[in-house]
Amino acid sequence: MFTALIAEDSKPILRNIKALLQSTELPISVVATASNGEEALECLRSQPVDIMLTDIRMPKMDGLTLIEEAKRLHPQLKVVLISGYNDFEYTRKALNLQVFDYLLKPVERHQLMDVMERLIGQLNESQVSDTDMLKEILDAQYRSGVKLGTEFREQAHCPLILRMQPFTPGTGNWKTETLQHCLEEVCAPHASWVFPTQTPLQALVLVHASVREKFGSFLDWMNAVRQRLADEGLEVSAGGQLQPLEPGELPDLYRRISRQLDERLALDEPILLDANLLPRTPGEEQSDDAEKKAIMGSFLEMIRQRQRERFLLKLSEQLHRWRQESIRVAELERFLAMMADTFGEQLSDHDPWSRLKQAEAVGKLMSSASYASFCEELLAWAGEGFELMQAQNKKSSQELFQQIDDYVQMNMYSHLSITDLALKFHVSPSYISRIIKRHSDQTFVHYYMQLKIKEARRLLEDKPELKIKELSDALSFSDQHYFSKVFKEYTGCSPTEYKERLRDEEDQKKPSEE
Repeated sequence: MFTALIAEDSKPILRNIKALLQSTELPISVVATASNGEEALECLRSQPVDIMLTDIRMPKMDGLTLIEEAKRLHPQLKVVLISGYNDFEYTRKALNLQVFDYLLKPVERHQLMDVMERLIGQLNESQVSDTDMLKEILDAQYRSGVKLGTEFREQAHCPLILRMQPFTPGTGNWKTETLQHCLEEVCAPHASWVFPTQTPLQALVLVHASVREKFGSFLDWMNAVRQRLADEGLEVSAGGQLQPLEPGELPDLYRRISRQLDERLALDEPILLDANLLPRTPGEEQSDDAEKKAIMGSFLEMIRQRQRERFLLKLSEQLHRWRQESIRVAELERFLAMMADTFGEQLSDHDPWSRLKQAEAVGKLMSSASYASFCEELLAWAGEGFELMQAQNKKSSQELFQQIDDYVQMNMYSHLSITDLALKFHVSPSYISRIIKRHSDQTFVHYYMQLKIKEARRLLEDKPELKIKELSDALSFSDQHYFSKVFKEYTGCSPTEYKERLRDEEDQKKPSEE
């Protein structure tokens, strides 16, 4: 619904226009009427409207003077002029004042409907334009229900971006309603609007450009805003300008300030950014210097080498050093992202989603209420990461040994070397050797020979008629003598002696003859 003011010194004409508007189904509400220009101007000062219909000839202040003064108060005001046939010269001057259109007396319904329908169409387009200007900035859920009224569009705005300082308490107080209340107190009597943005814990504030009458400088304005928010337990960094925005400038300015907040935000000291002092063109992200790269590289290598204790000790020391240096938040976030990615990389063989899980988990740490709790939670998270890798290694090595053991059992009658196993399981011979040693407490040779001799003993028990040469050949020994030597080494007797012992045991089991 759009609001309208009618200024007309003739009461019958005023009543007629008001009745015609009210009888239509157009979304227009007549909220005020005036019988002269001064009265109309006073109404506009106390109650901004979307549309003003005004006669040209009125006492105290004529229509042209009223339009000039009204446009100074509300540049976006839509004006429709009411004139007679003999007022053409006045009408021509009014059109130069960006009057939307004019109506000739006596005002008829079809004439009024035609002008008002076109005017409402333009107002609707203006509202869509306002929302479009914000669509890349505002939180999607909030944007779907936002409605910007006349007061928002009536003049230019000064922009301000607020971001919650990391590792500070008070996150629970970060609500649009709380921010709106604080900004209204600081900027009063100048209207202000607070919008939640797509960036968590970041808000866009637009204040009528008239706020410049209250604050002498951007710094004065920011100090007042930050102090009022601090009273609510909210520590913020901010960026903006005390100059009104030109149409269409907001999206670019918002991106520029947000990018600078991303890069410059530090742990301890909140920052203030005056947009007029920032570079106008997007800057390339500066690469970390050699020392920072070396530090990051050393931590990532400790993860890959599974050096848990050393990693946690060094990380604790580094976190303390970063607090003293007040590291930039962007650098800290890059470090966390690379660390999470490296943990995820080491775990990805068993969990394809591990990188996303690690990134999500470490990202939540940035919302810690204090740097001390952040450090404590980060060290605990890293420790859990090492435990996951250790558990995965234990599980994977156990699985690999089981696969090796199954394969060897199935190929007992072939000749297998450690190289054959390495090729089969796509790992190095040394890794095969370590896996077998870890899970059997034996070298590969002893493990392999023990399995063969165990099989040889089973065959001798099941098939006592089997010759030693046949047994040796079946188990792929190079010759009978070598087989006999190995057999005696593992059993304490030769294959022949073992067969005789089995025969004696069998004889003893037979019942004695009476």
